[in-house]
Order: sequence, then structure tokens, then C-alpha cells
Amino acid sequence: MMNKAEILELIGKSAREIVPGLERHVFTESDQLSELGANSLDRAEITMMVQESLALSIPRIELSGARNVGDLAELFLSKLKQA
Repeated sequence: MMNKAEILELIGKSAREIVPGLERHVFTESDQLSELGANSLDRAEITMMVQESLALSIPRIELSGARNVGDLAELFLSKLKQA
């Protein structure tokens, strides 16, 4: 099973594919995708890419509570542990 750091890297990889200008950005847990230039469609696509990579299906309403990529990674990790 993946750990939180690996999930953070997966979020970063997905964000770099979707949002221009993030190629060299080093993601930290406190980063907010919206502050990095990701609009709501970008954020939805990033979370879908991560879910597909992790073979998860999480209702969008549960994802909306994440304030930053650290929260998002924690949410994905907790869902992985439940699977």
C-alpha cells in the first residue's frame, strides 16, 4: 500500500499534467491547488486522475473538505486503508 508521501507525489504528478507552469513546483502539504492556478475543473480532473491511479471512487462531496494537498493525501490514504 502507498504511504502519504507517495500519494502527495501522485497528486503533484497529476497537477503538473493539468495545470500549466507547475513543471518545477515542489509540492508541500500546505499547498492549495486553487492558489497554484487550478480552477474547479482542473481540481476535479486532478482528483479523478489520482482516484483512478489508486483504484478508488470517492464521492466529490467528501473531497470538498480537503483544504490543501496534505488533507487530500490524508483522505486518499484513509480510503485506501478502508478498501
